[in-house]
Amino acid sequence: MEDATRKFTALDSKIEMREILTSVYNSLKEKGYNPINQLVGYILSEDPTYITNYNNARSLICRVDRDELLQELLINYLNK
Repeated sequence: MEDATRKFTALDSKIEMREILTSVYNSLKEKGYNPINQLVGYILSEDPTYITNYNNARSLICRVDRDELLQELLINYLNK
């Protein structure tokens, strides 16, 4: 069996990041949390306990690189 390394393009990474954030947001909302506050807390502190384990959300958010996430958020916020 070959051990092939999968290369992600920037588009793949952005799509996966959006899907993960959407899933985590929905999980937080379903559990009654304020998703924006919880995600901001996680991004600022890198403390995964801001994110619920419901629907595997905590392990999903840990797959997202926070630096890349912040870059994408700023780019989209500033429409650049």
